[in-house]
Amino acid sequence: MRLLIWSFFAITMFSCGTEKSPATEELEYVQTKESLESIEKKQPTRFLRASLKKKKNLIGQTVLRGSVKSTATVASYKDIEIKLRFYSKTGAVLEENIDKVYETIGPGEEKNFKLKYFAPKDTDSASVTVIKATSLQ
Repeated sequence: MRLLIWSFFAITMFSCGTEKSPATEELEYVQTKESLESIEKKQPTRFLRASLKKKKNLIGQTVLRGSVKSTATVASYKDIEIKLRFYSKTGAVLEENIDKVYETIGPGEEKNFKLKYFAPKDTDSASVTVIKATSLQ
């Protein structure tokens, strides 16, 4: 019987203390948001993805149309540095170039860019990688 009374008492005590006040919930939300923002600002390449399509224009340049998408939920970025690679049919890297996309990208946004290069002879494909970005304060 004593065990039953103590069990009931323990369950009652622990279940009563689980409700949070609105002020506590707001504080936890702000702390989580600040923590997430800190991570997103320190590691921008983790939250930026780039994609690319290529074609040739009339004067033989390779026109690269691409986009950079942010998967961040709080942080915004600008001046995104990208690395472009040109590949042969066998997958060998023929050339690498670094360029910048001078745009501001907010959380969840996507921005397009267009670049023109005289790609190396025998270029079959190209890829793009985000290597650096500046986080906004």
